[in-house]
Amino acid sequence: MRVVEDFNNVSRCEANMATVNFSVPDEVKKAFDRAFKNTSKSAVIADLMRRAVADLERKKQRAEIFKLLTERRQTRPTATGSDIRTVRMTGRP
Repeated sequence: MRVVEDFNNVSRCEANMATVNFSVPDEVKKAFDRAFKNTSKSAVIADLMRRAVADLERKKQRAEIFKLLTERRQTRPTATGSDIRTVRMTGRP
């Protein structure tokens, strides 16, 4: 059985708010209700949604950076052990 939870975000300030409807398994809703019984559920869900968006953006950025670094690595010649030792020792007493 699934439970549909309505989070009606009533604005106490001048920001626009939306109503979000979604389904969750019964055990998730019960655990959520126990964990956040004295907290605004709308505020908790809104915070989780903000975090999910930020996490997704970071994931996209990481993938783009990885792609860029991988492409750069493929276009550069590979350094030999001798090349690396030479660079490390340059300028050292």
